[in-house]
Parts: sequence; structure tokens; C-alpha cells
Amino acid sequence: MVHNTKVAKRSRGRPQVRPDEETRQLIIAAARDEFHASGYAGASMGHVAHRAGVSTKTMYRLIPTKAELFQSVVSNRISRFILEIDEEHLDALPIEEALEHILISYGTLTLDEETPATLRLVYAECERFPEIASAFFELAIRRTTQTMERWVKRQCDRGRIELDEPSVAVGMLRGMMIMEPQRALMFGQRTPPSRSEIAKRARYCARLFLDGCRPRRTHSRTS
Repeated sequence: MVHNTKVAKRSRGRPQVRPDEETRQLIIAAARDEFHASGYAGASMGHVAHRAGVSTKTMYRLIPTKAELFQSVVSNRISRFILEIDEEHLDALPIEEALEHILISYGTLTLDEETPATLRLVYAECERFPEIASAFFELAIRRTTQTMERWVKRQCDRGRIELDEPSVAVGMLRGMMIMEPQRALMFGQRTPPSRSEIAKRARYCARLFLDGCRPRRTHSRTS
């Protein structure tokens, strides 16, 4: 009698390796925690690798310097905001809803615990490490500003609003949305606003902004 017994073959070779992008995201998350815990000067590449659960060799291969780690932390966070400001989606909405969506996304980005913590780090250490101020300005402030400016300029081009200086107006809009609550957060005078609080402020700011830049129609009078 013949028994046809199948024996499972053991796989050969090295176990499957985690994709580099997944490992990179683990390193970025660990770097964010390390910077907030230790500051920029005190942050250690070795500690970041330990937090991420990767070897220092792997970390240096993917993100080789502390400056690049900081840039990656900032850029990764801002990229989520950029993805939410989808031009095709916004163009399908009424202008009031589109602007509210932008401001809610911007408020959610800037009025949580992480952004004030990063700002404190930059303010405290930018004299010793000017590269972190440059990185934050270029990757966070400039990118969010440019994204909002593109939307505002499209509305001007379509005749929905009128602005002599869209860039100046966007700066005012940003300040109106976040300056007061973010300053209170920075000084420890309040907790981060809830999603509903951010949405309420976004609606109010959107209405004030749009009411101030509606097209001014002039009508000639005939005698």
C-alpha cells in the first residue's frame, strides 16, 4: 500500500523584508517623537533608530542626516494637508463650502498639539541651527501659503472674487483663522480646539473673507 504523503517544503532564503517606504514612515514618526522629547540639539540618531525599531545602518541608508530627518518630519505632515486640498474636488463645490474645507484642513493641521510643539522647537533653537528655521519656512509655511494662494487666484480668474493683491489677502486669511487660538496654545492657555470648534471658526472666517472680496459691480446710470 502506497501512502501519498505531501511534505510542506520549507521556504528558502531570507524572510520578506519590509518595504523601504514603510520603514521610512516608521523612522519619521520616531524622529517626530524624539525631536519633541529632546529638542533638535538633544535628538540622537541612535535614539530615533531605537524608537523606530530599525538598525542605525538602515536608518542612515534611508535618511542619512539629522537635518534631513527634521525636513522629513515637517514635509510628511504638510503633505497630508496638500492632499486634502484637491483642486478637482474643491472646484465642484460652491465657493463658500470650498473655502470652509480649506480652512478646516488648515486649522486641523495647525491647531493640534504637534504644530505648536514644532514651533517652540524652531523658535528655541533656530539661532544655533538656522537650517531648521529654513526647512520649516520652506516646507511648511511656504507650501501651505502657495496651496491656498493657487485656489484664491483661481477664484479671482473666474470672477468669483476680486482682490488687488491675492497673496496679501491669503496672509490675512491665514492669520484670521489660526493666529489667536495658536498663540493661546503656544502659551499653554488653552487646549487644542475640537473638530467642531475648528469648523465653526472656519465658517465664520470664510464668510468674513468672502463678504469682503465679492465682485464690485458698477452700474452706469443713464439720464
